[in-house]
Amino acid sequence: MTYLNLMTNPTHTDIQALGEQVAKTSEPFSELKESMQTVIVGQDNLLHRMFIGLLANGHLLIEGVPGLAKTLAVSSLAKGINTSFQRLQFTPDLLPADLTGTLMYRQDTGEFVVNKGPIFSSIILADEINRAPAKVQSALLEAMQERQVTIGTDTFKMEDPFLVLATMNPIEQEGTYPLPEAQVDRFMMKVIVDYPTQAQEREILKRMATTKQDTSVACVMQPDAIAKARELIDQIYVDDKIADYIVQLVQITRTPEKVSQELAEFVEYGASPRATLALTLCAKANAFLDGRGYVTPQDVKDLAHDVLRHRIATTYEAEAEGKTSDDIVASIVGFVPVP
Repeated sequence: MTYLNLMTNPTHTDIQALGEQVAKTSEPFSELKESMQTVIVGQDNLLHRMFIGLLANGHLLIEGVPGLAKTLAVSSLAKGINTSFQRLQFTPDLLPADLTGTLMYRQDTGEFVVNKGPIFSSIILADEINRAPAKVQSALLEAMQERQVTIGTDTFKMEDPFLVLATMNPIEQEGTYPLPEAQVDRFMMKVIVDYPTQAQEREILKRMATTKQDTSVACVMQPDAIAKARELIDQIYVDDKIADYIVQLVQITRTPEKVSQELAEFVEYGASPRATLALTLCAKANAFLDGRGYVTPQDVKDLAHDVLRHRIATTYEAEAEGKTSDDIVASIVGFVPVP
């Protein structure tokens, strides 16, 4: 499906005008990326997915070993869009009140007052989220899904935009708690952060091998620009064939025997309908960042792994064979015909 095919459809003659508007509105995000790259070397995939999460109003689960600039990337994003930022270090002794806040008794007035916790920020870095006990993860779940926090009898709305970026260390599992499936499903994407290339690491050395590092990032937009961009993203055109393609990809994760019996033995359960919505929104956000007013199949393919890898549970047979959820997604993407 090409741009010309869309424009020859009389039902969608306004796509060109929408595309022009999208191209203009998405320009500041290119400036934001350039601003962040003054302090972050490489990690283009992480920055791009962070933008998509911000625009699609979804949270990110980030997996990578320590030292790959994950914290710096998240704090730089907050500086670039002029929003508040909090880094929360999750530990086994953390309590829900340490996250959300609590009621405090004032002796001078004889009343209880609400003392809000660090969760009341626009950009939240939940560092090593799998080190927190279940009650803390449940408290975070309400904030992520309902965009609100309850303290005592009072409920408080979160800031807008509100984005949780949670990190996990893939190599150290001692003292960690498995994330509940309900919470994992609330993350729009799971992003894998890799080591830098040799050239990138040489540039990191050149920039950062000093006792005093400059991590200042220029502010290029205000939070209300995110809301305006989301309004445009909701208007981005998704053809019926693209919609069917997205649904088929998600459906096959639940019926992998349609691909092969071997693949069926590797899948314990597939993705929920929340994955369908997430993949659609991410594809639209990707089209927005590319300056287009319509979604292409490539938008869907580019983000299928990030949206589906944490929503597919693998079996013991898969582990024994060394098969990961990424391998399963790759097989499914290769099997479903591209419109």
